[in-house]
Amino acid sequence: MTIALHLCDVFAERPLNGNSLSVIVHERELDPSLMQSLTRELRQFETAFLQPTTDPATFVTRVFDLTRELEFAGHPLLGAAAVLHETIRPSEQASTWRLRLHARDVSVTTTRRAEGLVHASMDQGTATFGAIANDEQADRAARAFALAPDCLAAGFRPQVVSTGLRYLIVPIERGLGDAHVVPSTLIPLLNELNAEFAYLLDVDNCEGRHWENDGSLEDIATGSAAGAVGAYLAASGRTTLEEPLVLRQGRFTGRPSALHVSLHASSGGKRVEVSGPVCVLAHAEIRDDLS
Repeated sequence: MTIALHLCDVFAERPLNGNSLSVIVHERELDPSLMQSLTRELRQFETAFLQPTTDPATFVTRVFDLTRELEFAGHPLLGAAAVLHETIRPSEQASTWRLRLHARDVSVTTTRRAEGLVHASMDQGTATFGAIANDEQADRAARAFALAPDCLAAGFRPQVVSTGLRYLIVPIERGLGDAHVVPSTLIPLLNELNAEFAYLLDVDNCEGRHWENDGSLEDIATGSAAGAVGAYLAASGRTTLEEPLVLRQGRFTGRPSALHVSLHASSGGKRVEVSGPVCVLAHAEIRDDLS
């Protein structure tokens, strides 16, 4: 039995840009503790683990960051599907993959553009909207990113939005480059509003930043947040159905990325689609006697 390791960059038109990712494809079931250890060994922000099923287009999928397993993710699912296309169906122009997470199946469509370059598009489903911050909570949301409350965007409210992970969207009109996380303020606020993470959004320039909740690491391109941002801006009247939205992120980490978001009408509401290019960089094997 082989354990295959692949490296790719998501939301990147060319290598060594966008958000890097490890994808591990394994035929035998791996213990979650080993998955967590491999993720820490690789030191990527997140690692996706794929196990084949009897359906050649369906893979049991688990995603880990450096500290825990995630119920949902953005760029890891896009990158995982791109790796599958590049390694399993390189001669096909387009494919659709079903990635089976614990709580849901996610459909990702891939289109091959060139050798090592695949465009991936993910249906994140319909967004759910949670708590809206009151005045005092909104002030604390700004201060959680070391910003004054007057940096908040006029006419907008911080709100919890989810297409799989619950993000507190914090809308600002200035100060994006000055921001950093104040954990002692952010973490209690997230707990209070039943949010898992926070996303700082410059609404006028459609550019955002996201960190680990303790401020230890800034993410380059957060696909799971992009869907929530698109739904938030649509609800606020800043974008409309079928209107493509490009969310910028990663400029302050030296790896600028463009996340493409669009909303489509469906019987269940507004369906959110997140997409972007993926560069597949490398393939290797991991020893199969690890435990």
